[in-house]
Amino acid sequence: MDEDTLERPVKEVMNSPVRTVDYDTSVADAARTLTRDDIGSLVVGDDPIGIVAESDIVDAVGAERDVDRMTVGQVMTEGVTTVDAADSVETACERMRDEGIKKLPVTGDDGLAGIITTTDVTHALVPELDDVITAFQ
Repeated sequence: MDEDTLERPVKEVMNSPVRTVDYDTSVADAARTLTRDDIGSLVVGDDPIGIVAESDIVDAVGAERDVDRMTVGQVMTEGVTTVDAADSVETACERMRDEGIKKLPVTGDDGLAGIITTTDVTHALVPELDDVITAFQ
């Protein structure tokens, strides 16, 4: 395990560019974007006002809501917690743990810079993880 990773800046581990959607994007369109891009969440707005994750969409479908008529703004999580691109990965981990979240939009000097997830951190800490997963398949 690469423990030095925790001291690295978030910008070295984050995904960029981050996929964003508008508040009024339909939930169905957001779901198609998640599937097409093989990602787990979308940040709402370039100046993040929310985040919509796969689980938010699954909850809406499970509640038998009309996702073709619903907007992302109706299912997103508001009050987005962010981390600065220059902050350490450890800071990002602590923020995710403290907030009980798995994804953090990353901000920089020019606004939204990327996103870091628990999966990104895991892969950075255990670079050979893909090999381990493949070995068990």
